[in-house]
Amino acid sequence: MSTSDLRRLLSIIEQQLDWGDAATWQSKDFEILNQLIFEKTKISLSASTLRRVWGRVEYKNLPSGTTLDTLASFAGFENWRAFVKSNSRQEKNVTTQQTIVTPVAGRRKFKGLLSIALVIAVILVSTYFVETSGSAINTSTYTFSSKRLTAGIPNSVIFNYDATASPTDSIYIQQSWDPHTKTLVSKNRHQHTSVYYEPGFYQAKLVVGGKTVKQHKLMIPTDGWLGLIENRPVPVYLKPADFIGKDVMRLNAGAGWIKNVGLPAQVPFIKYYNIGNFTPVPLINFSFSARVKNEYSEGSAACQFAGVSLITDSGPIIIQLSTKGCVSELNMINVNLIISGKNVDLSGFGVDFSDWALVSCKSAAGKIQYYVNKKLVYEAPMPTYNVKIVGMGFNFQGTGAVKNIDLRSSDKIVFEAF
Repeated sequence: MSTSDLRRLLSIIEQQLDWGDAATWQSKDFEILNQLIFEKTKISLSASTLRRVWGRVEYKNLPSGTTLDTLASFAGFENWRAFVKSNSRQEKNVTTQQTIVTPVAGRRKFKGLLSIALVIAVILVSTYFVETSGSAINTSTYTFSSKRLTAGIPNSVIFNYDATASPTDSIYIQQSWDPHTKTLVSKNRHQHTSVYYEPGFYQAKLVVGGKTVKQHKLMIPTDGWLGLIENRPVPVYLKPADFIGKDVMRLNAGAGWIKNVGLPAQVPFIKYYNIGNFTPVPLINFSFSARVKNEYSEGSAACQFAGVSLITDSGPIIIQLSTKGCVSELNMINVNLIISGKNVDLSGFGVDFSDWALVSCKSAAGKIQYYVNKKLVYEAPMPTYNVKIVGMGFNFQGTGAVKNIDLRSSDKIVFEAF
């Protein structure tokens, strides 16, 4: 085993996770990584093993073959040997080819709702097959359900569970795909409450000993349109009057948080949601269109990133836009398929935001077709299973506007606004 190969593999995983310098990772981060690896590969590498591999604990022995194969699989390669072979080819070509090929789920450059959605799709797809396959744990001995308390945001959810059959005290309730949202609960209790600060369609999980034993879909709806400014851990919520106009949805630059604080050097994302307020639309025969415009380009928002999201009861449909010079940083999601601007020509999604951009998509001949300003710029396969659109979202780095929203099923209008 070459130590340089191992360092390269760890670097790829670090880029995929985008958690910052691995030297700053805490014990909880290695525990979360343990669960992510298990969900994707069905093999558990303990947090202590991961700390040893990353050099956080002194250990003179080399990683085992199983450990290397599992890490390579998690990074997107068939096994360790396949990774080494790929890495060798890249080193030979580095002087003539500037782009190093990395797995599709690679570096996250685009912040906010869309980058989160990419992770949603990766984990939804990777865990579906793992968690529906056989397991040593008898999942029938566990129960797990939930109840929303309101129809708005923030929204507290009461989870009812029974995990008394657990052979371990390692029992977690996880709000969504994101393992950072999991909370340790008692095996002898039966209720736990969590707060959801953003709407969406989530996959809540009961996790026992690192294994998801029960999960169910959970929709956190909005009461009409919801506007917010991205902030951690609690977003800055906008008043309807701050962003809803008669014929356009646009954040008033003199409103709320921007008025009092001003946009910082790292420009946040403004998000508009509408979820659970119309009859679900089957993806098999739909069409959608809207006009969008990013109206801020100062400082770190020079790329004028903008996104349109159709929230479904499976993975989302994500359309990203930017100025023409930044299309390499774009990513798309076609329900369960990730499309990266690093290895696919997404130049058609580069626009001039001095004018409105017309974004549309529709199902046609077994595919989802994507249009920008009435020009077909991309198409991808239709999922082979039933999917329904339950909501939509728009987001802009800085400030942005939306109008002429139109969602149809079999050419019949289901939802329209502005």
